[in-house]
Amino acid sequence: MVPQIVRKYFFTIYLNPVFCNFLDNRHPPKNFGDRGERIAERHLLRLGYYIVARNHRGRHGEIDLIAVDKKTVVFVEVKARASNVAGYAAEAVDDAKEIKISKTAAEYVRYRGLDESRKRFDVIAIDFEGKSWKLRHFQSAFEFALDD
Repeated sequence: MVPQIVRKYFFTIYLNPVFCNFLDNRHPPKNFGDRGERIAERHLLRLGYYIVARNHRGRHGEIDLIAVDKKTVVFVEVKARASNVAGYAAEAVDDAKEIKISKTAAEYVRYRGLDESRKRFDVIAIDFEGKSWKLRHFQSAFEFALDD
């Protein structure tokens, strides 16, 4: 019972926008992509996901966030765009990117012994408009896309 109460109050404070801005100003993200990943991570935490890995690197590429949603392992690709000149963030995950993410996820699943667990690929797209931003979360955005 105590851990749930502690978790509730911790996340109430940690996910408070004022506190988030304070942390971001105190320890600013290194680059634009890191800022998007922080926003995406906080979004997932608000939804009740557990973050198990950040920026996981494998032989075939990188997965931005790996989380657990109930009993499902979720591999999350985060895309952020400062403007829509080159297209919206959601359009940035193409077939080649899906294959890289799938191969890296398959490697992670084999290494961790998660073959029998449910798996899902999500895309979180963040489009910045000045100081504000719009987040779109696409659950089950694509299936395993291996080109073997």
